[in-house]
Amino acid sequence: MRDARRLQRGFGDGFVAEAVTDLQEAWMRHADALLDDDALVSAVYEALGRRHPKSRTRGRRAAPAEMVLRLLVLKHVRNWSYAIVEREVRTNLVYRDFTRVGGGKVPDAKTMGRWGVALGPTVIRTLHRRVVALALQHQVVEGRQMRLDTTVVETDIHYPTDSSLLGDGVRVLTRTMKHVAAIVGTVGATLRDRRRSVKFRLLEINRIVRSKGELRRGQLTHAYQQLVAATSRVVGQAKRFSREIRAGVKRAPDVLGQAALEGLRHTLDTFVPRVQQVIRQTRARVFGGDTHVEDKLLSLFEASTEVIRKGKASKPNEFGKMVKVQEAEHQIIIDYVVYPKRPSDADLLIPALEVHEQTLGRVPRVVAGTPRSTR
Repeated sequence: MRDARRLQRGFGDGFVAEAVTDLQEAWMRHADALLDDDALVSAVYEALGRRHPKSRTRGRRAAPAEMVLRLLVLKHVRNWSYAIVEREVRTNLVYRDFTRVGGGKVPDAKTMGRWGVALGPTVIRTLHRRVVALALQHQVVEGRQMRLDTTVVETDIHYPTDSSLLGDGVRVLTRTMKHVAAIVGTVGATLRDRRRSVKFRLLEINRIVRSKGELRRGQLTHAYQQLVAATSRVVGQAKRFSREIRAGVKRAPDVLGQAALEGLRHTLDTFVPRVQQVIRQTRARVFGGDTHVEDKLLSLFEASTEVIRKGKASKPNEFGKMVKVQEAEHQIIIDYVVYPKRPSDADLLIPALEVHEQTLGRVPRVVAGTPRSTR
């Protein structure tokens, strides 16, 4: 059972509120008034209600929507993980008062993580539009100024070298096939675990890369040949496992096991093409000398990651996605876009002006932007 707001204050809520009356930060006082808006709370309430059809009326009482909204806002402002949010709110009376937890129990990190997934980008967009509307209503923005900028949101990946990507592929495919073997037993193709030999090849490549000498290039090529050959054999095994699951050669003894087996087959079918792409780009770069492979894969787990160069001396290459951030007066963000593929900077201004006029009702008098970035 879930409510939009807390229907009844707990015994300790009054003590918490009284103890922190003059301790809130300036942004908290502004955010506290803003987050009381009924439309914002209702959007979160509706999104959480869609997780389970009868969650609003049945079951134990869950955290109200206003508490969910405030905890997620605190996480975003502080740039914390869910685990840190749980720890800090538990130990800090100011955060307890701001998030409406009061003297009650703080939700655990896993629960907050499920809230973030339940809201999703559509609800976040709805919340953002409502905040912009409130800024217009209170005349915080008038639309006379516009600032356009692009930034990079980096994905959570390690530095993408050819050898490390091949090692990731071997590890993921072998681990998945071991799970398959644990369900079906020795039926069909047997698994040969090559992770140990691949690990030795990775260590050898790292050692050669750090060394100096005339033989370095030849040794590196030979080590990569062995690594690519081992990875290709693992890919071949994974394809056979997938075919045998699809054909019914490898079957689970019960319905739940079969469902798990189909999930593992989907994992194999997802990662096999990615590992094959890594093999192709490794051969092109190491053996063919082509350092500009088209649609280069930078991570097996975040396949959409791009290399973005914005001319920063401290970080010439960034790995992630390009984001457009569009602001009005007082640094109020009125629009943002995460691009699937990096656009040309020259193509951003006209659409941004159209969005500004549509959102704020006027064309800006002053427009500012960052210098054209390098590719």
